[in-house]
Amino acid sequence: MTDFKKIEEEALLEVLHAAESYEEAALYNTEKVMQAFRKHMVSDFYLKPTTGYAYSDVGREKLDEIYADIFKTEAALVRSQFVSGTHALAVALLGVLKAGDEVIAATGAPYDTMQTIIGVPVKTPGSLTDLGVVYKEIPMIGSQINLEKITAAITDKTKMIHIQRSCGYSSVRKTLRIEEIGTICKAVKAIKPDIICFVDNCYGEFIEKQEPTEVGADLMAGSLIKNLGGGLAPTGGYIVGRKDLVELASYRLTAPGLGGEMGATLGDTARELYQGLFLAPHIVLQAVKTAIFASAVFSRLGYQVTPSANDRRSDIIQTIRLETKERLCNFCIAIQKNSPVDAHVVPVPAIIPGYQDEIIMAAGTFVQGASIELSADGPCREPYNVYFQGGLTFEHGRIAIMSAAKMVGEK
Repeated sequence: MTDFKKIEEEALLEVLHAAESYEEAALYNTEKVMQAFRKHMVSDFYLKPTTGYAYSDVGREKLDEIYADIFKTEAALVRSQFVSGTHALAVALLGVLKAGDEVIAATGAPYDTMQTIIGVPVKTPGSLTDLGVVYKEIPMIGSQINLEKITAAITDKTKMIHIQRSCGYSSVRKTLRIEEIGTICKAVKAIKPDIICFVDNCYGEFIEKQEPTEVGADLMAGSLIKNLGGGLAPTGGYIVGRKDLVELASYRLTAPGLGGEMGATLGDTARELYQGLFLAPHIVLQAVKTAIFASAVFSRLGYQVTPSANDRRSDIIQTIRLETKERLCNFCIAIQKNSPVDAHVVPVPAIIPGYQDEIIMAAGTFVQGASIELSADGPCREPYNVYFQGGLTFEHGRIAIMSAAKMVGEK
């Protein structure tokens, strides 16, 4: 008979041991956010709503400047008008790339929803390839980047290198660390100095002390209902990077000539974005501790986990190879049952726009789809990996994981 109490106690000790470096990063990143807030003299009137065209929305403009400071970039575009991280990524890519330009995916096949933006392998109206952008994909070697093939693939027409930081739905690759992203950027710029290094930074913010834009990334995008929203942002996304590139993206979000000069901040959104950013380093730490705990528990139940509890992490995602559809569904059912919202709902696999297979998702969250909140999902395909992430509090994560462990059982 499985001794779940012993497994829980041992897993807690692993969290205590492994979390120290992430606690240091949370402290460092909290200070970084505070310094930016002080520099830009954040005041109560920054947190007020605006309407209509919202010209001279000081709160919106200052938040852009704060993000640029935090990510050490020339410019930022932080908007509630981004409907998702995927939208922010699409705006960045479609704003910068034109017909005849070439983009190389340096980290193999991207996340499912990114494939619809690119238009590969399934043709999508309005996608990059549909508009005449040339796409190349360099597979990773297991969990390692193939730097030799990446650099060999660069031509005169290559305008951009696409780097996905997180593992996505890959059952093989790992999330890239900051220094690995820096290695890619340095190598491709040695071949073609004007190449644009674009990073999909979803799930990775505030895990480490540095961000990809500090090691060579020219443009980067992500979601506000993941790490940077701190569990408070109700929607939105961000783009940071070189001023000219961010400006091109802003024209795609609104209209040429308007760019980031417009866009109302409705309701209480400004306060939620500012306060969420302030809380983000601490909330990310809670999510990392929850992921470490999940890894420690399920490895003791005999399952393959990536990363292991003691591996160095660069995002909040924990992958658990459950090997059967039944276990995948049971895991998600347990997470949903232990959620603060819609705990009475039973998740089932379904086809969701942007995905190639049936997906099962557990997300009893205060903000719909917010993966900084405790959530789990996975495609119903072999090897039936569940991708677990988030957790506003470690206590909640601990309760939910132990429930999932009991429902799934030993391998």
